[in-house]
Parts: sequence; structure tokens; C-alpha cells
Amino acid sequence: MANRNRPLSPFMLGTLYRLQITSVMSLMHRVTGIVASVGAFGLAWWLLAVARGGEAYASASDLLASPLGMFALAAFSLALVYHLLNGIRHLLWDIGWGFELPEVYRSGYAVVVLTFVLTAAIWFVALRGGA
Repeated sequence: MANRNRPLSPFMLGTLYRLQITSVMSLMHRVTGIVASVGAFGLAWWLLAVARGGEAYASASDLLASPLGMFALAAFSLALVYHLLNGIRHLLWDIGWGFELPEVYRSGYAVVVLTFVLTAAIWFVALRGGA
């Protein structure tokens, strides 16, 4: 007969399973992929407004300049940068680099830090008006 005292799943949080950076980054990669996909529809909407010109562009610009629009743009840019950097990390794993546990953690923390640094740099340049 099967042992009924064993855990049912390693994904049960609390005393049986503690979150690790690898599991959090995997979850965040999926979440940022969804945010980037939704943001791509927003980008297509903005491009259609630009193509229509006039009133459509003005209303799109007003919406994107609102606090909610700025939040959406910030989330979109943060998601794109994180997804890109973590994707590069996975490509490096595909060629066999970085499988040792210390390197996995180091590259994970590097992705998180670089995500915020690069996103802040993008917003700094964008709000400054370019070069």
C-alpha cells in the first residue's frame, strides 16, 4: 500500500517547499511573456491611431500620457527588458554555459538588476526627449 504521509507535490508552498530564485524567475518569465503579448496589441492599436492621424492619434496620445497609460508603458517596457534578458540567459544555458548552481544564482540576480537598470535608462532617455 502507498505511503499516505508523503507530500503530494513539490510545489506546495510553506513548510514543504520554499521559493527559490529559479522558480520565481521561471514564473516571472511566463508573466512577462503575457504582459509583452498584451503590450504588442497595445502597440498595434497605437500604430493604427498614428496611421489614422488627427483625432485618433490625439486620443491615443492623451491616453498614453495619462497615469494609467504611463503605468502600462512602464509595465510593457519592464516586461520586454526582463523577458529579453532572461531569454538570453536561457540561450546561454542552451549552449551549456552557467549550469553550476552558483552561476545560476549569479546570472539570475544579474538579470533582475540589469532589468531595472536598463528599464530606468530607457525611461531616462525617453523622458529627456532622446539624445
